[in-house]
Amino acid sequence: MLPVAAMFGYSVSVIHIYGIYPYILPVTKEFGWTRGQFTGAFTFAILVQALLAVPVGMLVDRFGSRRLGLAGVVLVCLGFALFSTSSGSLTNWYLMWGIMTLVALPVQATVWTSAVATRFTASRGTAFAITLCGASVAQFVFPPLATRLIGDYGWRTAFVWHGLIWMAVVLPVVFLFFRGARDAGRTAKASPLPRPPAASGVGFRDGLRSPVYVRLLLASLFFTFTIVALNYQFMPILAGWGIEPTRAAWLASLIGLSSVVGRLVTGYLIDRFRASHVGAIVFLLPIIAVLMLLFGEDYAPAPALVAIMLGLTLGAEVDVIVYLTTRFFGLNSFGALYGGLLAALSIGTAIGPLAASLIFDATGRYDRFFWLAIALLLLSSAALFSLPKPADIEEDTSV
Repeated sequence: MLPVAAMFGYSVSVIHIYGIYPYILPVTKEFGWTRGQFTGAFTFAILVQALLAVPVGMLVDRFGSRRLGLAGVVLVCLGFALFSTSSGSLTNWYLMWGIMTLVALPVQATVWTSAVATRFTASRGTAFAITLCGASVAQFVFPPLATRLIGDYGWRTAFVWHGLIWMAVVLPVVFLFFRGARDAGRTAKASPLPRPPAASGVGFRDGLRSPVYVRLLLASLFFTFTIVALNYQFMPILAGWGIEPTRAAWLASLIGLSSVVGRLVTGYLIDRFRASHVGAIVFLLPIIAVLMLLFGEDYAPAPALVAIMLGLTLGAEVDVIVYLTTRFFGLNSFGALYGGLLAALSIGTAIGPLAASLIFDATGRYDRFFWLAIALLLLSSAALFSLPKPADIEEDTSV
């Protein structure tokens, strides 16, 4: 049950990423903002979150995941509901996103994957895939949920119900079933946990100096720059194609449904084949979706095919990167080292949607972003394919 509980917890960590874009058109229409103005606050928040990823990873290494995760679920869902108070002032909008940045720190991917890493070795890739399906669940549920709530109650009330409904779904599951090996040893006084004696691997400083780590950083940055932006802009792109919001929302949910398949297949493959080569191939797949966005507007099945192709690769970067981090560097400083990679993932997540928005604001089209996306996808795939075969690191996840 641990990967399933972590999956639900991880879904909360992306509510402000995959849950926000149904609100782009109604909010910008009411306040008269450009898409760049709307997205700028999102970019600011994710960049600050990226800067704090390593310290949060160190906290996980020191204290375990459970307490951070439980507090974060409540705070993030309430923070998302707080968007309903937006006044139309950009200063107020940035303030709301500043709050979301802080409350989202205890639910970042490191919290959930660290707990799973302490319990699984032989099937770690599959366990990570289940955990990271939380983003797939979010992508599947949030667009139609938000669109329905916006249509029935308006975007302000939709923010409130969106956050509260998801907290009611996730919090009981995390409370009952989310405990990593380090959480199991927590005392009643909540004292810092001793590191499991067999947690072996590379130290934080040595890991940072590794050329492998640099290539993982670049692959993380380039891929999320592209894939998150494509998902963030998917419904606005379909609106530009003349597709009405309800149908666009269900097409966006198809991304989430397809990503469940993509994550589980990726997890299965990286347990059995060389993970860097699996990742390199997976990182090339979105190019097909981008080419359809460039040339397929008049092809009726194109929206669904784009959604499926994006879904099959959505979040695969996290599955691959987190697995390769454990294989190359072990568990000794996993939280801190993965925190650094999560910073790169977050920077890509922050800058990609803003770049796409600014290109649209300047040209009225996304074509220039699509060509940039193809180039970055090729570079991210090359960075993974060039990785050496990892040395074996002995691990014992017992406590």
